[in-house]
Amino acid sequence: MNGLRVFESVASHLSFTEAAEALHVTPAAVSMQIRTLEQYLRVPLFRRKGRSVTLTAEGELLLPGVRRGLGTLQQSMQQLRQDRLSGALRISTLASYLQKWLLPRLPQFHDRHPEIELSIHTSRAPVDFASSDFHAAVRMSTGPSAGLYSEKLMDEWFVPVCTRRVLAKYGPLRDAADLRRFPLLHSSDEEWSLWLHPGVTVGWQERGTAYDDSLTVLAGAEQGQGLALTRWSLAAQDLATGRIMQASERIVPCPRAYYFVCPEMYVTMPKVQQLLAWLREMAAAFPRPDSTDVAAATSRA
Repeated sequence: MNGLRVFESVASHLSFTEAAEALHVTPAAVSMQIRTLEQYLRVPLFRRKGRSVTLTAEGELLLPGVRRGLGTLQQSMQQLRQDRLSGALRISTLASYLQKWLLPRLPQFHDRHPEIELSIHTSRAPVDFASSDFHAAVRMSTGPSAGLYSEKLMDEWFVPVCTRRVLAKYGPLRDAADLRRFPLLHSSDEEWSLWLHPGVTVGWQERGTAYDDSLTVLAGAEQGQGLALTRWSLAAQDLATGRIMQASERIVPCPRAYYFVCPEMYVTMPKVQQLLAWLREMAAAFPRPDSTDVAAATSRA
């Protein structure tokens, strides 16, 4: 590649000296590169008569292709540099996190960074960055991911919710005994055993309607189908608007938290840094639930 670049420069200037000046190397270095290239191709590329330099027929044949190739390479490198600053930013996240927490906040990101186009994919599976084109991901985890840049964005909590009508019908929720009165909704990620006091889970058997995703559990509660155990980040907005009610003062910390993950080489990309900085800001402004159980757990941490 270096030999081809030197060849193009000599062909453009028709001078070894001027090509050396343009490339910021010595004329001897230019001559050596051309000689190496001619030996590799086994054809002469230039005719030299004193200080006069002209292309041979073989040189004339090679030059257009070299210029096209170098031009395409330069364009690709420029596009790559531009892609680090703006353009599509491909991220993967949880569908529940996207719809209930991230999506309502995205207009603020677009207003602040109109040059960045977000391409968002949803999945629960760990991201294989080596075989995909994602720049970053948000996942729930108990800790940092090995081999990746990992930063905890926000903690999570479990909160029982239902409609005002359901709460009025079945009464307040205080403990496991009260749970038996309610029609229960849950998912594999939000089992009621996670909400019960330590020791109460002995003999407890999950019952009620089970769904395979957290959004459906929350939707069932909003439709008055029963009492749902959901995550605070998903329910906070609907609780604030009164669409659902907090059924108990007992809110318990979730063992997993939201983490921002990406390859180490991507964390220095300006658009990734801008997204991460914005997510930090949004997470810091997100209110924590008010609960004596949460306060006690925090004081023990």
